[in-house]
Amino acid sequence: MLLIIYSTSTQTKKGSEKVLRNKIQSGCIQEQLLEGTFSTHYMVLKDICPSILLLAQTLFHSQDQRIILFGSLLYKYAFKFFDTYCQQEVVGALVTHVCSGNEAEVDTALDVLLELIALNPSAMRLNAVFVKGILDYLETMSPQQIRKIFCILSTLAFSQQPGTSNHIQDEMHLVIRKQLSSTVFKYKLIGIIGAVTMAGIMAEDRSVPSNSTQRRADLSSEWCTQVTSLLQLVHSCTEHSPWASSLYYDEFANLIQERKLAPKTLEWVGQTIFNDFQDAFVVDFCAIPEGDFPFPVKALYGLEESSTQDGIVINLLPLFFQEFAGVSQMTSQESSQKSMSSLCLASHFRLLRLCVARQHNGNLDEIDGLLDCPLFLPDLEPGEKLESMSAKERSLMCSLTFLTFNWFREVVNAFCQQTSPEMKGKVLSRLKDLVELQEILEKYLAVIPDYVPPFANVDMDTLDMIPKSSSAVSTKNRNKGKMGGRKQKADISKASSTETLLTEDTSECDTVTSGRSPVEKESAGKEGKTFVSLQNYHAFFRELDIEVFSILHSGLVTKFILDTEMHTEATEVVQLGPAELLFLLEDLSQKLENVLTPSFAKRLCFLKNKGNRNIGFSHLHQRSVQDIVHCVVQLLTPMCNHLENIHNYFQSLGAEHLSVDDKPRVKAQEQHTMSSCYQKLLQIFYTLFAWKGFTHHSNLHLLHSALEVLTSRLKQTEQEQPLEELISQSFNYLQNFHHCIPNFQCGLYLLRLLMTLLEKSAAPTQKKEKLATLAKQLLCRAWPHGEKEKNTNFNDHLHDLLCIYLEHTDNVLKAIEEIAGVGVPELVNAPKDASSSTFPMLTRHTFVIFFRVMMAELEKTVKSLQAGTATDSQQVHEEKLLYWNMAVRDFSILINLMKVFDSYPVLHVCLKYGRHFVEAFLKQCMPLLDFCFRKHREDVLSLLETLQRNTRLLHHLCGHSKIHQDTRLTKHVPLLKKSLELLVCRVKAMLVLNNCREAFWLGTLKNRDLQGEEIVSQHLSSPESTSEDSESGMTSHVSRDRATQDGEDEASDGQKDQDNDESDDSSD
Repeated sequence: MLLIIYSTSTQTKKGSEKVLRNKIQSGCIQEQLLEGTFSTHYMVLKDICPSILLLAQTLFHSQDQRIILFGSLLYKYAFKFFDTYCQQEVVGALVTHVCSGNEAEVDTALDVLLELIALNPSAMRLNAVFVKGILDYLETMSPQQIRKIFCILSTLAFSQQPGTSNHIQDEMHLVIRKQLSSTVFKYKLIGIIGAVTMAGIMAEDRSVPSNSTQRRADLSSEWCTQVTSLLQLVHSCTEHSPWASSLYYDEFANLIQERKLAPKTLEWVGQTIFNDFQDAFVVDFCAIPEGDFPFPVKALYGLEESSTQDGIVINLLPLFFQEFAGVSQMTSQESSQKSMSSLCLASHFRLLRLCVARQHNGNLDEIDGLLDCPLFLPDLEPGEKLESMSAKERSLMCSLTFLTFNWFREVVNAFCQQTSPEMKGKVLSRLKDLVELQEILEKYLAVIPDYVPPFANVDMDTLDMIPKSSSAVSTKNRNKGKMGGRKQKADISKASSTETLLTEDTSECDTVTSGRSPVEKESAGKEGKTFVSLQNYHAFFRELDIEVFSILHSGLVTKFILDTEMHTEATEVVQLGPAELLFLLEDLSQKLENVLTPSFAKRLCFLKNKGNRNIGFSHLHQRSVQDIVHCVVQLLTPMCNHLENIHNYFQSLGAEHLSVDDKPRVKAQEQHTMSSCYQKLLQIFYTLFAWKGFTHHSNLHLLHSALEVLTSRLKQTEQEQPLEELISQSFNYLQNFHHCIPNFQCGLYLLRLLMTLLEKSAAPTQKKEKLATLAKQLLCRAWPHGEKEKNTNFNDHLHDLLCIYLEHTDNVLKAIEEIAGVGVPELVNAPKDASSSTFPMLTRHTFVIFFRVMMAELEKTVKSLQAGTATDSQQVHEEKLLYWNMAVRDFSILINLMKVFDSYPVLHVCLKYGRHFVEAFLKQCMPLLDFCFRKHREDVLSLLETLQRNTRLLHHLCGHSKIHQDTRLTKHVPLLKKSLELLVCRVKAMLVLNNCREAFWLGTLKNRDLQGEEIVSQHLSSPESTSEDSESGMTSHVSRDRATQDGEDEASDGQKDQDNDESDDSSD
């Protein structure tokens, strides 16, 4: 009915569309209902097909993922149930979305096209000519979008019916060959992705009916030949460029991971890759590298004690030094090897291990020697040699460290799912090597701030800044190119290896100190050294697969050390230590932050920022969000184990962990690492449960599974529990961790996590006070010395914590009064660098944050109070009058604080929220006073008297802003004056309504500053002296007649504003 109303009347389009959106967001319209509507009423809906497509197009522009999904379903069912003409219109509309340039629109439209191919391939083949037009817009697409486009076209071109869609095949071959032959990076990237995707579709292992086996076998043989020649073409077009080869290997690896290739093709690919890798990178242990290396070469990082010299080694240093130094002559040993860049080592190995795993059902015994084999390297630990190294030597060592680091990341990717204890132990050993290499990298990068690492990820997201990066490299090379031909070759090699880097990423490589523990920072400061954060180099690290985090299941792993006869000689216990745990948690946290961020937030990232955000997550984005969430839910049990162990660790320390100043350095570093693990675990939990996708009906089972894991930590239940009970039990489980929170950030993430759980509850008020109690405990806790300096986001975190406390407490006004009336006086009376004893988080540096939040929450609270009406009972009037008395008292306390804290931020808050409070008083309180004045005369007058003193201070603040000529403050003055004048008029109207007009008396006031001193105007006159006398007379008259005092005070306030306007005009 909504669809019909939408199509029949242009006047009701917006209204019906709004109703439809609301129904979708509330979950009233599910996919089954929509499908049933189309299948039952398709004859009626077919006549309004243009309106349905227009509605779908409009919904595609929404920021709500649920509405976008509904729009995609409209396209899907219109294609499924309507005739050929409508199907053509649907495909045309989707192609228009693909070419729109909007990232979310393009992704959704491509997904719908893929669904339509699976739904009705024969109908889609008829419309292939429209889809083919997308090839003209490939330059603006992301790599993932290019994959989808070539997947769509390849599926249409290489259908199971021979001889069909040959024109699409020919055009795709033409486009791919043209792109592969290009020397421009983005075109070659398109060619590589397109060729590999098309080869995957052609070589896909398809099950066929027995009666067509022979015909299909002939066709498969023909396509197998085409696949082989196509892959050989890609290899020949990329073998002379390290980045192109690396991209080809990564793209092919992704294809093998996602698709099941025909056995014949897979066998050819596997054998070719195996031989190429072995010939290019692997040498015998006894083969001593020959060459003029600047450092002694050793076989390092081997996990087996090899005494027979019969093992294998990765030939890293000789290969890389050949490129680094630009050596053109090769030794006899190296000449027998295929020429391949060491920069392709990690990507080539990834392709190799996925081929082996696919051929042997996940068994990697054929290549398990690469897990524990050493590498030919110099000693990477710089030690005291760092200061004496030349810039070139430092660059060489740093590049080797990066390559070794990325090699081990791929090794961990490969063997993380092996089940034997020995393999698990070796993987944990490699994880320890990664942690050590991180520390070494930080040392090198600290002394080479302008260093550009070897590339690790090749992606189109890096394209926008290639010219800047290349020019920067070439300029640097020209400055250094004074060493003749050999140096020039080295510079060219170095430029070629970095041409795909992001300029913004390299600019982010400036040294910072946020990545180190407080103890290390202090030590670094004493030694005069600078440390860097490896987070800025994330784009230069190989991506860890989501399967790597299965290592979190590891507790104690026993590694068996065997003798030469394979007898157990000794046992060694390998444990996932705090440093290795933190390494994994940091990477997992980054992945979840990237992939679970709401889609509307991603849309804010345009052009370069969008690219930077997704660099290093290309493998992750090839999986669905639901798949990733499912993987993380499976990890909740081991993460809960780690969370409980860390909690017990700090609980056993007692109060000792609150200060690390007197601890030994090692002990302090251990506590910092454990604290960081604690924070990352809570952050991961928060990111997971804050995922907006849980609101969708199809993802509720994932939420149930996650909550069941948390609930099972308290008690084991066999029967399925309702969602509300799961949320309650999960909340109880998590709140138990607040007893031993190691730092302020952990406490905040715990609160956010609990808030996220309550948002999913139908009755959150029962747990609301718990949150307020926990937040207040954090505010009242004395954190370790220097906690405020540890985190640059401390002010934002404190702001969030205060908001959580005041939003969830049952009495906001009482909470504000406690902080402003108890905590602030303690701060005022305390020494300069001290804090409030009741609220240790309240210092002179953080006062502005406390003040701003309290004023904002006070204003929000009074605005939410409904205005009184004449029909309300007397009890309701009394309760609201009491509430407003408390609110005005809090406002008075806060406003008077500007006499002590008169910095710009405080005065700005007073001007801004002071006006808002007065406006709320006019709208919400004055109608109440109209009805209460007769019965509660004294209370109303007392309330207005208190408010009048505050408005006088606001008038003084206006004068202060005028004297100091601070435009940041004076821009708020006119609106504030207007509100104060309205208040005077409104009070007079109230008095007239209650027959007390004679109580209204108009006086004049002088302009004064914050301390009450008179502001001398340019024009001095006797009326001003009279007005000052009037003020004194009015004040003495207050004690004699409270009714008159009410009118006089408010009138004086208004007249004061008028006088201020006059003085402003005279000074101007």
